[in-house]
Amino acid sequence: MKALTLSRPAPVDSAPLQLEDLPIPAPQDNEVLVRVEACGICRTDLHVVEGELPPQVPHIVPGHQVVGIVDRCGPRARRFRPGDRVGIAWLRYTCGECRSCRQGKENLCPHARFSGWHENGGYAEYAVVREDFAYAIPPALGVATATPLLCAGIIGYRALRRAEVRPGCRLGLYGFGSSAHIAIQVARHLGCTVYVMTRDLPHRALACELGAAWAGAADDTPPEKLDSAILFAPAGDLVLPALEALDQGGTLALAGIYLSDIPSLNYERHLFREKNLRSVTANTRADGEELLRIAAEIPIRPRTISYPLADANRALQDLKHDRIQGSGVLVVA
Repeated sequence: MKALTLSRPAPVDSAPLQLEDLPIPAPQDNEVLVRVEACGICRTDLHVVEGELPPQVPHIVPGHQVVGIVDRCGPRARRFRPGDRVGIAWLRYTCGECRSCRQGKENLCPHARFSGWHENGGYAEYAVVREDFAYAIPPALGVATATPLLCAGIIGYRALRRAEVRPGCRLGLYGFGSSAHIAIQVARHLGCTVYVMTRDLPHRALACELGAAWAGAADDTPPEKLDSAILFAPAGDLVLPALEALDQGGTLALAGIYLSDIPSLNYERHLFREKNLRSVTANTRADGEELLRIAAEIPIRPRTISYPLADANRALQDLKHDRIQGSGVLVVA
């Protein structure tokens, strides 16, 4: 099978992914083999490729927003049948036995493993996954539009919950990439007034097109105090203006897996009057199931730009340099 592999982290502008021929993986007892139709690109992939997330294995196929068709089932896999359309997301294994798993917080499992980081992901013609970590893709969702829901969408949805977003609230989004452009659709469905702060003018235009009441520069002050805010940009210096924009009792959720250093906080300006600062760590499978159900009901329609599988380096370069409005998707012929 054709696959893009990373042997050593390097700046994405140096095109570090190599197109190779690899054996088609064989599904183990409780796994399914998926013929990949499309795989979304994600800023987390960029962190893996460039080494901001340290390598876990010496030779990896990135990708964790995979939509495809079940090709073959392992001997004891019973959940899906060949021909079913499924998704593979970032979280691909938890122990099920630790304190976090027993409390329903499997996203915090210390033994968790992730697609495209610990084990080969979806920048390939085939991928395997344990059947209990695969997602059934609702028929209402198209192949390309479903891919960004499997990470950008799920993380955005969890971030909305961590930020205590409720119907009709005032929400601020800092950064407006793949995840934010899905989260705004959920927030507007809830009747929220959404303000967007992002450095890129085309992204501001897309935000307004998707229902933002106002869009400004990344560190601008929104027109009114916020009940909730989410920082999607991996820029720690934006934590301070985001906290200052919160109303008393407001909550800021940090949605990235990677964030540059946060400057020193001033207690009275940034945290006093019961402001809350929370992080978001991966997701549970329940988050994914809920988001896919809601996405089919609203319906959420991610904006996507397609690339051939072999152009994964170019796609990640476009992502890094903010040349993608919405979500980039690798389409596997």
